[in-house]
Amino acid sequence: MANMVSNQRQFLRPLLYPGNPAGSVSTAHGLNSSASLVPRSGPYGTMNMASPDVEKRPLVVMKEELIPRSVKQARTRRVLLSLLWLFASLFVTGFALHSLGIPSCPRSDVHEQLSPVTFTANGTDGHQVEGVDTPELATLVLLKSQLKARRIQSSVTTSSAAAEKTVLRNFEVAPPVLMPYGPADSDGTTPIPAGSTQYACTVLLMRHDFAFSYGVPYIGDYTPPSCKFNRVVMNFTVVSEGRQYDRLALMYLGDTEVWRTSTAEPVAPPGIRWEYLKDMTEYLSLWQQKQKIIFDLGNLVNDKYTGIFNATLTATFFYSDVATNAAPPSDLIIPISARQSANNAVSQFTLPTQNATNTISNFPLNARRAVFCVSANGQGNEEFWWSNVLQSDTNAFSDTVGELPGYSPFREVQVLIDGQLAGVYWPFPVIFTGGVVPSLHRPIAGIEAFDLKEHEIDITPWLAVLTDGKPHEFTIRIAGINDTASSSSSSSGHDAVLTDHVNESWYVTGKIFIWTDRDNSIGSNNNNNNNKLPTIDGLTPLITLSSIRTPPATGNSSTPESITYTTSVKRSLRVHSPFGTWTQTLSYTNKGLVSAHGYNQFNDMFISGSESSSSSTSGGGGGGYETSYTFPLLANSSYSVSSQGNLSIWGHLIQGKTVSVSGQMTFPDYDTVALNGDGESSKYKESRLETKKEGEAWYEQSGDGKNSTGSGDSKQVFSFGGVEAKGGRGEELYFRDVEARAGKVVRDVKRLGGKDVVVAGYEEVGAAVTAGGDDDAGVFGGVPVGGGGGGGGDGVKRGGAMRVFLGRNRF
Repeated sequence: MANMVSNQRQFLRPLLYPGNPAGSVSTAHGLNSSASLVPRSGPYGTMNMASPDVEKRPLVVMKEELIPRSVKQARTRRVLLSLLWLFASLFVTGFALHSLGIPSCPRSDVHEQLSPVTFTANGTDGHQVEGVDTPELATLVLLKSQLKARRIQSSVTTSSAAAEKTVLRNFEVAPPVLMPYGPADSDGTTPIPAGSTQYACTVLLMRHDFAFSYGVPYIGDYTPPSCKFNRVVMNFTVVSEGRQYDRLALMYLGDTEVWRTSTAEPVAPPGIRWEYLKDMTEYLSLWQQKQKIIFDLGNLVNDKYTGIFNATLTATFFYSDVATNAAPPSDLIIPISARQSANNAVSQFTLPTQNATNTISNFPLNARRAVFCVSANGQGNEEFWWSNVLQSDTNAFSDTVGELPGYSPFREVQVLIDGQLAGVYWPFPVIFTGGVVPSLHRPIAGIEAFDLKEHEIDITPWLAVLTDGKPHEFTIRIAGINDTASSSSSSSGHDAVLTDHVNESWYVTGKIFIWTDRDNSIGSNNNNNNNKLPTIDGLTPLITLSSIRTPPATGNSSTPESITYTTSVKRSLRVHSPFGTWTQTLSYTNKGLVSAHGYNQFNDMFISGSESSSSSTSGGGGGGYETSYTFPLLANSSYSVSSQGNLSIWGHLIQGKTVSVSGQMTFPDYDTVALNGDGESSKYKESRLETKKEGEAWYEQSGDGKNSTGSGDSKQVFSFGGVEAKGGRGEELYFRDVEARAGKVVRDVKRLGGKDVVVAGYEEVGAAVTAGGDDDAGVFGGVPVGGGGGGGGDGVKRGGAMRVFLGRNRF
């Protein structure tokens, strides 16, 4: 395989299962329950693997019950071989001593003088992800020879721990959240001090097994708890086992989407587990009322894709007077969605097939601040939108890998009010746990994989229009770039223009957070405002494209050897009225290379932006804010399919994110509230987040899909801090440096408030990488491959290297 390995020592390690024992699965921090939830099932009933009563089924995975028979037999064989080896060693040693005339050691000294050799499954070569070089050419002969050597090592392992398997614990690195007992890690690993939850209460929102759940979301009724609260934190805990795609999940309170997440890809028994704490305080006005909970996690199971997601969702309600940087929760939230909760259905819009538009007729006349928040991510051919090619190049490799997704690697989420552009969002490139190469994301999930962030656009400058008592349309649109549109102004006859649609599919919803004024009504003064539209500058972005095709080495083919393309977009948008100003300054670059007739792909993308909001209104929630961010991404991947259908994949991924925030933003995602301490006002005026995750991985699968193997290494450094004076020097509040090799955490350094945190819960356990079918698939064995089972073979066209594992929408 071309570009397979950049450092021969970095890969080909037996994959081990890190994670807590199955019995360590917890729920919702053990808080007191003082509220009720009535689960209601869809037309297929509440799915459950083992028990007819889903509420009584524990989440504890019983190891002995779930270990396959082949693993137990292998364990027995290893024990017998170990005993035979020990007796043989004693016999040979005694015979040698007798031949030399040396008296035998007393029986009590045997164990002191003999040092049994234990062959470890880890190998001896060290690996440092830090400083990974650009991948160089390596042959599959080298790859397979090292793999064979590793299999020999595993076969003679005498360590009894190697036969034991525990649940693989997946996690995403994120800032801590404020709990009743103080700051807590978002992955749920922070110990709970005794007696710290006596003034809090917890509500079980959902316990459900998602199996045949496409179009059948979980439906439940929420009743507010009786305890006093001004903060809400959810805990989402999932266990799964078997083989399955990663799945997208959306949670609604009524018609309003309140959270978007995705799943880890499960592994062979005893399976995988992850936990995520999510601050939901911004939806306080919804939590204070009865709600219909709709949780959509579409999944399907069959004889090959067996993974069922056993999910538990709780919410912790408590009161805290800790100062916060974020705006106080809004007084009202208006959903912009398909509004299907009355039919027990999901309310997402699917673009481009649907028109994501709502007409709002009841916008409050006394609104003094309004923020539109949009949630959007691509699926299907748009999951890896950042690796798409220019529209003019989509058929360049149709004879080898098939048609490539087009409309460029640039996407813009647009928010329109009455057909006028109110703001844009250049989305963060979320890579799900099955993306590029699945072993890149175990056990460290990608940035935002478990918590897809929303983006906010301040629409306060539109209040004079919105409070005129008339209906107004709110629309969400996804734009790409078309370089094949006819143009009379261009010398080539084509212009690069923004489109009003892209490929299938984007899932989008929106909502409007509104803060109201009891003493004043903007709508009552509309005669003075003259219903004047705000001034909008920067409606047209600056787009620069280039594409160069390298002809094939021989003249017998029309398929180019490679395509080198670049995409550059810049936009400065300003929306201004007497009520406020919203500004956005954005820059995007993407340098792409598709080579080896479409089987290799490289993308180097960088997004940067700065946004600010100022308002002439006063009072809590009426202040402005500023934010700046960068989203760097470098992805290099290749795949090949032999004539027998054997599949080989390699990937190197570097992804980062930096965010700085000052002022009153709507969401608490970057709030320092967990670490502000006591005081009437926040200690920090600005928060800063910076993280970088890097990994390299490979995967192989036989043509019949019955045998597969793979491994990967990754590391992530994460820093979150506060700044007391805007623009000043930051103070570290949370730090984490974690590294995993072959699926096992080998280093995990944490600091909270400048103090070291003892890391626990990632025990070293053993399991072979090599997969011999579904019964003993290993951590990376048997992961789903887009387009069905097997490697494919015979010219299978997958649409490029990035899309080999694409498949969550292909059932």
